[in-house]
Amino acid sequence: MRNEIEAVAFDIDGTLYPNRSLYARLVPFAARHHALFAAFGAARREIREWQAAHPGEAHADFYAWQASLVARRIGADAEATRLELDRLVYDGWRSVFARVRTFPHVAEAFRSLKSAGLRLGLLSDFRPDQKGDVWGLAGLCDAVIGSELVGALKPSPIPFQALADALKTHPSRVLYVGNSLSHDVEGARRAGMRAALVAGPLARARAPRRGLSAPEFSFSDYRQLVRIVLK
Repeated sequence: MRNEIEAVAFDIDGTLYPNRSLYARLVPFAARHHALFAAFGAARREIREWQAAHPGEAHADFYAWQASLVARRIGADAEATRLELDRLVYDGWRSVFARVRTFPHVAEAFRSLKSAGLRLGLLSDFRPDQKGDVWGLAGLCDAVIGSELVGALKPSPIPFQALADALKTHPSRVLYVGNSLSHDVEGARRAGMRAALVAGPLARARAPRRGLSAPEFSFSDYRQLVRIVLK
């Protein structure tokens, strides 16, 4: 595969670390802020539904739009809700991520791919800066993008195209690695990228729903990913 691609990019949440590690630490937050937490999740689902009905469109101020959807659900002021989301979620979860650890061999894989001359990228549906230097990986990357900042969540092709532009390569020359068939694999494929799925012992693999794209390959160990990519 090495001769067919110029870059490898990664989702962050559930791809570089186990989701269960985050969810366990968010239980106290969810208990204290149940209404806000539920409304936030529902708003994100509504955003993706809107995107499906308006392909190729983005919102210039994603955070204001998201806050208005959350505020409507909890009966609050949109601007106050935006400030509350900033305080509790975007800034408040930083300390949670500081205690999360990556899957084994992730840093080793990044260094191996970088040494092989590949460009590296990160594309997350949350702001990557919530994770600080992303466990030391951000410094190895040529592009680090939060999809919210470009106005659309995955699987919209918009953030994937922004990623390819930042990596200075055509989407077809990018391998995108994620843990979600519907968001990561489907989004990458729609944008013309190749796609791989974290599965097996690292994450539960599910068969693609009808109409969803399948990954080019799945892997269960980051050393396995390196072997496949550099072959």
